[in-house]
Amino acid sequence: MWKSGRPNRSAARLIGGAALALVAISAAAAFAGVRVNTSYSLPLGVYVATDDSTAPLIEFCPVEPYAAESSARGYRSPGIACPDGAVPLLKPVVAVAGDHVATSADGIRVNGRLLPNTAPLLQDAAGRSLHPWPFGPYIVEQGTVWVASTYNRGSYDSRYMGPIRLFQVRARLRPLWLL
Repeated sequence: MWKSGRPNRSAARLIGGAALALVAISAAAAFAGVRVNTSYSLPLGVYVATDDSTAPLIEFCPVEPYAAESSARGYRSPGIACPDGAVPLLKPVVAVAGDHVATSADGIRVNGRLLPNTAPLLQDAAGRSLHPWPFGPYIVEQGTVWVASTYNRGSYDSRYMGPIRLFQVRARLRPLWLL
């Protein structure tokens, strides 16, 4: 197989073909609505897009300045799905139009109920400053949702970005297979 420290042509073709097949399978899966979550905001696993407008999860592209911050800090991987050249975020929807949201140092309350693990942090894991959304009461407006991970207290979500506009949403998701 190896001659003069270089792979022979059939090995190079095999490796190239395998890489091309992996790219094609990944593209087909994404086109079919399959998403693989490797972030810590949700359980690791496979999620699928759905037409159900009440699905508990969304995939969205953050707007500025949150897009640049989340991408530059490595909260989102490079990709082609969002306009800023990074992958979308997958987050649980915790409040919809008409719900009462209150933010404080304790976390996010929705309709009076404190959501676990939603207290905003003042620094991320790398020691960089985080700036919570202004504390106070809010009524969720039409055309917006609030998202927050109760799964991971270090999630970058509405505790920093505030409400997410529905035009930012790329897909509604549901879990398909979780680890």
